[in-house]
Formats: sequence, C-alpha cells, structure tokens
Amino acid sequence: MTPNRPTLVVEGLRTHFFTKAGVLKAVDDVSFAVSRGRVLGLVGESGSGKTVTGFSLIGLVDPPGRVVGGSVLFKGEELVGAPEQRLRALRGNRVAMIFQDPMMTLNPVLRIDTQMIEAVQAHDPKVDRETARARARDALGRVGIPSPDERLKAYPHQFSGGMRQRVAIAIALLNHPDLVIADEPTTALDVTIQGQILYEVQKLCRDTGAALIWITHDLSVIAGLADEVCVMYAGRVVESGSVGDVLDRPLHPYTVGLIGSVPSRNRRGQKLAQIPGMTPSLLNLAPGCPFRARCARADQACAEPPPETRPVPGRTLRCFHPQSAHPGTGRAA
Repeated sequence: MTPNRPTLVVEGLRTHFFTKAGVLKAVDDVSFAVSRGRVLGLVGESGSGKTVTGFSLIGLVDPPGRVVGGSVLFKGEELVGAPEQRLRALRGNRVAMIFQDPMMTLNPVLRIDTQMIEAVQAHDPKVDRETARARARDALGRVGIPSPDERLKAYPHQFSGGMRQRVAIAIALLNHPDLVIADEPTTALDVTIQGQILYEVQKLCRDTGAALIWITHDLSVIAGLADEVCVMYAGRVVESGSVGDVLDRPLHPYTVGLIGSVPSRNRRGQKLAQIPGMTPSLLNLAPGCPFRARCARADQACAEPPPETRPVPGRTLRCFHPQSAHPGTGRAA
C-alpha cells in the first residue's frame, strides 16, 4: 500500500431499498476515509443509516436493497461492483465485521473451537489445526473469556448473550484484519467488559495498523475511542472531523442536540434534554434539509434543495445555519 494512503476511502456512497411503498434512500451521498491505525466513529440515532453504511462497504446489503452509486476503495481496490467471490475472500480475512447480534456470526450447532479453527483455516489453509486452535484460545483470552480451553469445547447456547458477543469479537480479530467494521458490538456487555473490549480494539489498531470503523449511538464511547467522527442523520453525514473538534465545538444543530441529550450533561432532578420531533421517513423525504422540522435555526432557505457538504476549518459540514464554534461546548464524555 502506498504510504499515507487511507485504508478505506468512501465517496458518494448511495444505498437504496426498492420497496412497494417507494424508494427508501437509507444511505444518500456518504463520504469519509479512515487510515491505517485510526478509529472512525459513525454516530447517529436509530434509522440514521449508519448500520446500512457499514453493511454496504463489504457487500452485505440484500434485496430489496442495493448500492446504487458511489465508490468504496479498500487499499486502492474498488469494492462497489466487485464479484461476490472476491468480497467473500476479503470478509473475515482482510475485512472483519462485528455484528450487534452475535448469532449472525455464530453457528448454533457447532462447537466454538470448530467455528474458530474453520475461520482461521478458511483463509490460510497452511495453518494446521493445533496452531489454529492455539490462536483461537489466545483470542478468547484477549476478550476476557475465562478458562478459554474449556470454553472452546462449548456450544453457543451454553454462553450468555454477553459471552457470545465476546466470542464473535474474538473471531473477527482472529486473522488480524486490515479493516474492522464494528456495529455496536458492546451494547449488550457490562461496563467493565466493554472497557476491556475497547482497550483490545485500540491495542489491535495500534499494534497491527488495522483501521477501525465503530458504529454506535453512544457518544461517550466515541469520545474515548475514536480519532475522527462522522455524525449521520437521515442517511447523510451532516458533520465530520476530529473527535476533539466535533464533540468539543459542534457546529451542526443536530450534533449539538445529540451532545446535549447525553444523560451526564443534564442536571440531577431535571428532565433529560432531547431533540424535539422524530427522524423523518426516508421513503418520502421533503425537499430541503431533512433536519429542518426539528431545528430551531431553520428558515426558508432550509426548505430549498438540501445543503451540500462543504469544508470548514478542521471538518466538513452540511448545514445552511451552523452554530458558532464557541470553545468549551463540552465533550460528551
């Protein structure tokens, strides 16, 4: 790979679902890049398009959805339109996906050791079974599973939900991938184990140079984990930049609302701050800015064609009337 070339470059990605009710634009003109050893956070409410973005990167969108435009360059190789055989060779090997539901990774009728050994040997047949088993045991230990030798002999139903998720994360890290896409993988874990997993993925990025995309609604996780952040709303990235810039000095009114609604920023005894209204239906988005019905700064200009992404110092922004960048807005930690 050319020095300083990002591991992943996404330009103008569009993923639409063609339903009887109409075309749902789940991802609509999304662009970002993540470099070797860096962590990018994709943040937004449910329905913002962040999970579909993650699935679109490695061809996991099933009909009626499909990627209809844009480019996904992985280490210089175009993945949009790539043959399924090539995508299958990359998944689980050079690109790993950690799903929110661990049973999307685990086969309920196979022992854990069988699944992990197969995950190693599928991409490197030269590895013998005992070496693959040793790698599997070490991977379980790294994600905090006690007595890994015994646990390798167990079936998924013998684990709790949180333990199954840790196994799924261990499988994703088995082959030391160049890119990891994590879709809220620590949601079901307690705070102690969550901290351990976050430490392990940070260590993975630092030691191996893997790039990480962490998809979440939890700004406090992003504040301590990510280097850059993309805030998504209605299928679009509305603000992106370094974690320090975006979380300490948010410019987009939606980002301001997200940070303000973090429970730790609300005074004890008072009602939790919240963004008024609901996320609009992506089936019939009205012209203009999709956030305008919930935005106190909206005016007639916001009802015109939606704002384009434009660069501002230290970040990109999609807004007609951004906030002033006052220092000390407060990180959502």
